[in-house]
Amino acid sequence: MAKIISVANQKGGVGKTTSSINISSYLARAKKSVLLIDLDMQGNATTGSGINRGNLESCAYDVLINSSEPSEVILQTQFHFDVLPSTMNLAGAEVELLQVSSWEYSLKKQLEKISSHYDYILIDCPPSLGVITINALVASNSVIIPLQCEYYALEGITSFIQTFKKIQYNLNPSIEIEGVLLTMYNKTTTLSKDVASEIIKHFGNKVFKSIIPRNVRLSESPSYGKPIGYYDPSSKGAKAYLNLVKEIISNE
Repeated sequence: MAKIISVANQKGGVGKTTSSINISSYLARAKKSVLLIDLDMQGNATTGSGINRGNLESCAYDVLINSSEPSEVILQTQFHFDVLPSTMNLAGAEVELLQVSSWEYSLKKQLEKISSHYDYILIDCPPSLGVITINALVASNSVIIPLQCEYYALEGITSFIQTFKKIQYNLNPSIEIEGVLLTMYNKTTTLSKDVASEIIKHFGNKVFKSIIPRNVRLSESPSYGKPIGYYDPSSKGAKAYLNLVKEIISNE
């Protein structure tokens, strides 16, 4: 059965989508069978994986709301991992899911149909603690929490951890924190070092040793529809995600 990992944080701009794409890509390069699920209506994980959203006839919305078979919606990418794509239709799912009996388990039930087909399933969550993110966490074995090395990094993480613990207690006792991922690290600034130190002090060994730096090539790669390992494999960002995936695999 697949290990299902949500990539989640209610703050936007912390590197959730970039991390989801590049973790998926490097897992695939490590000969793992991987599915990336895009649960953000902006669809950046979809386009960043080289998929044209304008050509899509169905998406994650149809799996969640219309009970479409996941296998009929999943697409193969040229980067050797699969994607369950997102479109703007997903915007309505937050409200419509609440009308479904046991809505918290909607995604979990659908993923049970395909879990045996993959080694890993990564879920790129929206920047909120709403219905969709709750569905993702209920369906997951663990969560990666990207946290940017900036002044307000720890502000708001308390809310996420509180929600995580409620889900763990009430809905998914087996979910764990896979790791806290430090992103947008600038080794030339005292601020980045101080924030990283504070996060490590707070989360201890739950913080990944691999730290994702601020990197222009890493920022550029989504606009070209490529993971960083294909866009610029020699960049600092690429090396950081490669090391991160080695850590994730070592946790198996």
